[in-house]
Amino acid sequence: MGDDAHLIEQRLSGRTLLSGGFLEVRRDEVRLPDGCSTTREYIRHGGAVGIVPLLDDGRVVLVRQYRYPVARVLLEWPAGKLDAGESQLGCAMRELAEETGYRAREWAFGGEIHNAPAYSTESIWLWFARGLVAGEKKLDDGEFVDTVVMTLAELDALVDGGGLPDVKTQIGLAWLHRWRAGSRPLHWRGADTGL
Repeated sequence: MGDDAHLIEQRLSGRTLLSGGFLEVRRDEVRLPDGCSTTREYIRHGGAVGIVPLLDDGRVVLVRQYRYPVARVLLEWPAGKLDAGESQLGCAMRELAEETGYRAREWAFGGEIHNAPAYSTESIWLWFARGLVAGEKKLDDGEFVDTVVMTLAELDALVDGGGLPDVKTQIGLAWLHRWRAGSRPLHWRGADTGL
């Protein structure tokens, strides 16, 4: 990629505009590569995980939930934010069980995505889960989620028709197709080996 020094902005000062339990809104003054200064407003977020749960019969497990900022019910991979001090895999295991009731015997790390890097520090780490065992979901207070099982053909049809706007779900689906085609390796490990 080469030397990126000519692209880097330097933080000069900053302040918190809003601090909530879920995120922080910041405004920083920065020096641009040409020496001029400007401001950057962004959201500081602790990060989250998304899980691509694979059933033995080839279908996948998703959730449907209402997303207030966009005023829509969206179909997504199960996901949730990292708790303080929690490992990514620990969070993935917890969120899968809470939102769907499923537990997985094997896990593989898919990769990291930045869903909105122009205005958010949030990373989402995607994990793949297989060897699923059904159980009872344990949603958080105030959380309302439906569990949905679908084929990849059904998901692909949603993407083609514009019915799957969630970025982590589209990326996870693309990575799943690449893994199944043999062009994206996943390194599986037992659920008891990686917290």
